[in-house]
Amino acid sequence: MHAMAGQYLARGHEPVLVVPGRRDAVSLVDGVRVVSLAAPRVPFSGGYRAVVQPGKMRGLLETIAPDRLEVSDRTTLAGLGDWAREAGVPSLMMLHERVDGVLRSWIPGAADGRPAAGAGAAVTPRLADWYNGLTLPRFDRLVATTQFAAGEVERLAARSRGVALPPLYRVPLGVDLERFRPDRWSAQARAEYAPPGTALVVLASRQSTEKRPDLAIDAAAQLVRDGRPVRLVVAGAGPLLPAMRRRAEAAGVPHRFLSFVRDRDRLATLLAAADVVVAPGPIETFGLAALEALASGTPVVCSSTSALPEVVGTAGAAAAPDPAALALALHEVLDRDVDERRKAARARAELFPWSATGDAMMELHSRRAYDLRPDAGLDVGRR
Repeated sequence: MHAMAGQYLARGHEPVLVVPGRRDAVSLVDGVRVVSLAAPRVPFSGGYRAVVQPGKMRGLLETIAPDRLEVSDRTTLAGLGDWAREAGVPSLMMLHERVDGVLRSWIPGAADGRPAAGAGAAVTPRLADWYNGLTLPRFDRLVATTQFAAGEVERLAARSRGVALPPLYRVPLGVDLERFRPDRWSAQARAEYAPPGTALVVLASRQSTEKRPDLAIDAAAQLVRDGRPVRLVVAGAGPLLPAMRRRAEAAGVPHRFLSFVRDRDRLATLLAAADVVVAPGPIETFGLAALEALASGTPVVCSSTSALPEVVGTAGAAAAPDPAALALALHEVLDRDVDERRKAARARAELFPWSATGDAMMELHSRRAYDLRPDAGLDVGRR
């Protein structure tokens, strides 16, 4: 959200970010006004907060008086589309997750991204369709960051006869190509995390259920059993962090857990030092951390059930969300020529500059809501 706001600011607009926080506050960050609304943490979510006073949010919007509204929360803020319509403000909903994927991640045995078995297989898409049919028509348009993210909306459109969905657009997110770059690699930086002759595997992810960090640990354990020297470094905090530490120790994986890395430059240096980044999340709808790794010149191994294959392309490998399959993909990527894999990773990331995302969103915002036709979708996906 902040990167997008920066794009709008650079084009002469006045973006205002409204985000949930520990307390009500207003700050200026890199020239962007950020309004925090006091919001409680969502239990078992890995740290997310949710606005539980939508009336307070509506009152804030009355004060700000925006001429465009973007909403990135599909839960407690879904009703803001109604506010925008009443106020005559064009609105859009950013589809940063799939409802069916989130539901599936909480069904026992279905969190691996594969179709749920039994009752869950039928209930999950129906429940997602019901919820999407109730909330998405409140907005003038929808924006998905990948084809995978757009999938459940396209399914609803194909199945539904009585729901008039807004036009759907696909606009990929971007990456900071100046901060995340290959020349941050150095022998000294690499030696901080792994000794020479050891494959440095990095997981940059929140430690929560839907991200499946256990898959990365188990895949690294398989590499160790296969005789490849490995060091696993995990950047990210969350409710599963203590359990993941214990899992790595029990599996005999040489490891280092950094928890949340607040210093973005330190994170960029870590990603550049890595030999490969593993992104096992089976329901990821884009994967910013993976794109940051590519920009750093580091290939990515990801789950084939997510949107990440669309982002990574051939600058890495995709495998089923299974430790053995991911381990094979890690072996394959690590066996590639180092210079070639680093060049391929950077070249892939250069297809996703934030400026292209900003151009696409400005084009979208320049269109009047009532000029949009059901077939007027804007697809600027980079392949």
